[in-house]
Amino acid sequence: METNLTVEALKFMVLGMGIVVTFLTVMVYALKFQAKLIGKYFPDKKTDPVKPKSNASSNTTNKIAAVVAAVQHHKNLKG
Repeated sequence: METNLTVEALKFMVLGMGIVVTFLTVMVYALKFQAKLIGKYFPDKKTDPVKPKSNASSNTTNKIAAVVAAVQHHKNLKG
């Protein structure tokens, strides 16, 4: 009786891939269920949204100054 090794290899491959797909599917649904439970019993704390500073122009100026300083520092490091 001759056994075709290619057919046996394909059987094992399909079996292994099927088990992996099944495990991953179960894991995805388990994590979704866990997320719902955690959201139900441990909800996020309600916080006030961060209010932007009234002096937005000085904030922009500070960012531009930081970028210019970083570029100059980088050029100085290169020699």
